[in-house]
Amino acid sequence: MDEQRYPIGEFEHDGEITEQQLQVWIYRIESAPVRLRAAVAGLSDKQLDTPYREGGWTLRQVVHHVADSHINSYTRFKLALTEEQPVIKPYYEDRWAELSDSRNAPLELSLALLDALHERWVILLRSLHREQLSRTFIHPESGSTIPLDRNIGIYAWHGDHHIAHVTSLRSRMGWQ
Repeated sequence: MDEQRYPIGEFEHDGEITEQQLQVWIYRIESAPVRLRAAVAGLSDKQLDTPYREGGWTLRQVVHHVADSHINSYTRFKLALTEEQPVIKPYYEDRWAELSDSRNAPLELSLALLDALHERWVILLRSLHREQLSRTFIHPESGSTIPLDRNIGIYAWHGDHHIAHVTSLRSRMGWQ
């Protein structure tokens, strides 16, 4: 596995998802905006426009991608909670990352968006009972049926994964 592409490994979880595991994942989602903000603190525009790996996105694109992705995930949660097994709409994250707002916008726009989004998302997640957590959506690209409890884990991992892109590049480059 490519350590620069997957600095914390790929998401893995087998077996039952316990209440304790859910609470850990929800905390990871709740704390992600603060941790991402800390990870990029003090970086110059030149540093933010450095790819985290050869052929990868810049750190600026990574931050904007997290906002884009988590908005989509929040919407998928709402769809799964209000519709019967909805087929979600995938998006081309690579194409979104190439748009001018992802390549050039100030980070604060996405960081502030993540602060508010995650606050709302965590309120929703903490209100869900077991029956709601077992609701699902269908991802048309893979054909997978994804339960909400598992998706909480996926997005806890997703935030950690991209924060690690930033922190691992900072470490490799000696950026304090």
